[in-house]
Amino acid sequence: MTETGPTLETVTGARQTLTVVLPVRLHRTPDPRAGWAQGPYPFTQGARRTDTATRSGYFAPASARVLYGTPDRPCRWHRALAVTHDDLHLIGLEILRTATARDPRHALAVLHFTVDVPLLPVLRAIGHRPTAGPDPLSGPLDPDTLLDAVAEVRDRAGTFALARPYTVAFLTPGAHHTPALRPDPEAMLPPTADRWLWQLASRSAPGDFPVAPESAPHHDASTVRISADWSALVLRHGAAFLGHRADGGDGDFYDFGALHARTVYLDALLLGSLQRDHIDELTEELSEVFDSERLTRRVTALEKNIARFRSTYWRQHLTAHGPANGLLRAFQHQHRLPERFAEILAEAADYSRLVQTLESQQISGALGVLTILGLPLGTALSVLQVLGDESVPHLLVALGLSVAATAAALTTRYGRLVLSSLRGGTTAPDRRR
Repeated sequence: MTETGPTLETVTGARQTLTVVLPVRLHRTPDPRAGWAQGPYPFTQGARRTDTATRSGYFAPASARVLYGTPDRPCRWHRALAVTHDDLHLIGLEILRTATARDPRHALAVLHFTVDVPLLPVLRAIGHRPTAGPDPLSGPLDPDTLLDAVAEVRDRAGTFALARPYTVAFLTPGAHHTPALRPDPEAMLPPTADRWLWQLASRSAPGDFPVAPESAPHHDASTVRISADWSALVLRHGAAFLGHRADGGDGDFYDFGALHARTVYLDALLLGSLQRDHIDELTEELSEVFDSERLTRRVTALEKNIARFRSTYWRQHLTAHGPANGLLRAFQHQHRLPERFAEILAEAADYSRLVQTLESQQISGALGVLTILGLPLGTALSVLQVLGDESVPHLLVALGLSVAATAAALTTRYGRLVLSSLRGGTTAPDRRR
């Protein structure tokens, strides 16, 4: 279908913001003397200031602690900046510490931009699409330069690596951007609106990734219709918010839309990233269960890590406000997090049953050894007691006969089974390579 109106590659929206999320390795706690302050970046809109106290009231307490920390245990810091490069204006930087059991220095860096040029070419360049321009996150906007040795961007070979930085784009149309506009509040969106939304979230032009009509994005569980005025789409490596009504400028509802997209809605996606990273780590831990002979200890540690993740990070209901829940579920859907966590629970339960079986075998073996040892000895001593024989030589003979009887019993099929049970409970099953 041929689009009427401008193509997204040439469109500069009435209001454009861009947030870039990068996995980093934290070297030290951000220092207030270097301009860092605790809490998320406090965007303001009129008298409203989106600081820790304001955002914490939006989320459930458990989710707020993960996203913002506590006064005694801070996990998030921000720094105001003013850096401009190629029509990208960096206004602030955040670090969210997301330590895991295996990597206590893991963190996420969040860069907040406004954009004065067509947004899609910038997104394509960040995504390193063929024929795209140079990566704008270079020169004065190089993340390692901005982080100033507090942290460094992780390489892309580890468990937590992203194929590209995660981007969250926000664009509102002008009156002439008809492909994104809803004809009237009661009308359905034109198909071009969802195509624009897809392009912003996927950081791709039609030539980069032509979408099959059968997989129209508006039918996907990853699309969130926030209201008649705007929609969101969450994909694996990016998310986008697109307005469906002409932006009226300052004082328009989109002032608050942009504020929410950069604050509480972004935080819902960050929580999804934390969940994904921890599930990746649990999956890796599951794959290594049989790499050590201390099976019981490894399974116990695995169950402890699963319980900690479940009580601390695993949330599908963040808040009483619907859009943030929808965004989190969309992120989880893209990464199959509910299915993956269910598989982890099922596999861990299998390993737990295996450990219990091995321990039961070991206990049964120990009881069998006690029986084999105790029965001949007890019989011999009982006979001597009945006969009233207190002779030391006779006692030694009885002990010798009981040892011989025990040794003979251990050579039988039952005795060999008892010894095998004792050995089987101490090591993990052999994994064939």
